[in-house]
Amino acid sequence: MLTQQDKEVIFRKGISEAQIESQLESFKKGFPFLTLYAPATTGNGILALNKNEIEKYLGIWDEYLKKNRKIVKFVPASGAASRMFKALFEFLGAKYTSPETDAEKTFFENISYFAFYDDLNKVCLKNEGKNIDELLSVGKFKAIVSNLLLPEGLDYGSLPKGMLKFHRYAQASRTAMEEHLVEGALYAGNTGGEVSVHFTVSHEHLPLFKERVTQKQPEYEKKYGVRYDISFSEQKSSTDTIAADSENHPFRDNGTLLFRPGGHGALIENLNDIDADVIFIKNIDNVVPDRLKDITVQYKKVIGGILISLQQQIDEYTSLLESGKYTIEDLREVIDFLQHKLFIRNPETKLLEDGELAIYLLKKLKRPIRVCGMVKNIGEPGGGPFLARNQDATYSPQILESSQIDMNDPESKKMFETSTHFNPVDLVCAVKNAKGDKYDLRKFVDKNTGFISMKSKNGKELKALELPGLWNGAMSDWNTLFVEVPIETFNPVKTVNDLLREQHQG
Repeated sequence: MLTQQDKEVIFRKGISEAQIESQLESFKKGFPFLTLYAPATTGNGILALNKNEIEKYLGIWDEYLKKNRKIVKFVPASGAASRMFKALFEFLGAKYTSPETDAEKTFFENISYFAFYDDLNKVCLKNEGKNIDELLSVGKFKAIVSNLLLPEGLDYGSLPKGMLKFHRYAQASRTAMEEHLVEGALYAGNTGGEVSVHFTVSHEHLPLFKERVTQKQPEYEKKYGVRYDISFSEQKSSTDTIAADSENHPFRDNGTLLFRPGGHGALIENLNDIDADVIFIKNIDNVVPDRLKDITVQYKKVIGGILISLQQQIDEYTSLLESGKYTIEDLREVIDFLQHKLFIRNPETKLLEDGELAIYLLKKLKRPIRVCGMVKNIGEPGGGPFLARNQDATYSPQILESSQIDMNDPESKKMFETSTHFNPVDLVCAVKNAKGDKYDLRKFVDKNTGFISMKSKNGKELKALELPGLWNGAMSDWNTLFVEVPIETFNPVKTVNDLLREQHQG
């Protein structure tokens, strides 16, 4: 099936023939739905905190920071902003010249409230000889949009989200990337004043990010009294997946194998390359202006404190079991911890001998840890927290997308519809064991949890394969704890008009 030329292509990408065969097999078989035990809810998979507990975990995090540990803020930032402007691109291509849809009207009626307004005004003056108000008065709506989206203007239609101006302040406006630098200074700096921020970016956007960082880093270092260690990585070509045709054979574009990016699950490789004690993960577009940052910063510290508390307990139990000096009561205590703190259920544990039980418990304890913030469901799209069955027949907390749940099964559908929370992508991770050795995160991926979608290339239909999502299957075999966080900590920007929400106005 693979020609010599094909083999040379996959070799250069760092992909093995066995991987290609496995991916093609996935197209044929598809991916199984996950078996649900229950939706994760408050008290059954999701931890809800009272005021005293919040104070306790804030204290734990502040104490941890004094130990001069390496903390990294990891921000997936490779996505282009083109989807943010879908409605405006459609307006540019429409036959009508004045705004007709609600999205179009909202944009133009509130245009002066966008943080990029001043930049857009300048480029309109330069290219059109008129400012925005003058263009509006003569009905040149499309000229304004062109200057916003296209390369001869601000080129926002092809820039990454991280490079767009999100928030306006008295002195200047900030991009989403800058807001993450500020956030990092507020909760992720160690006692040496070092703040480490890592952005995953696409190859074509890397120079833009580096240029912006060079411009802005000294300003924020001075403002917050910190020293930034800012790094970047690109999604590895070895994580690209082969495209398939309708017959599940390799899709070819002019005779050449077509590969596609493997989705955000590919970033487990980038995450694996980071040497840190604690890693915070948050999407590039989920930021707020300074006046609303307090609650975000508070809950980042809270989930950080919970992570450290959890890690300390796991390390204590691990050392005990590895020493061999444990009693049956100790084993029962660890089982209770797994069941009621980590919500791991295994009906078979009662059948195991003490020695077998200790081995099983150690296997469950010696894994990377993640604490995931969850917000109450208000109808936002996205995955949610569930207790789901694993390949070893245990049940544990998992973040699932709707496509992983069998909606034709009445019981599964009911669990999905009665779930109370959803995933805002608000994680903090511990990726080292009790001895300080880094886990190989690639060994904790459930490869049976990928996604297949239909795409097209030059008018021809194709099947695309996404790797298990970063916070879905790529972290499936981690120790996981869900924690309820306020909805105020979740303010994504999916469309340009989302920037008009009160939460994004300075």
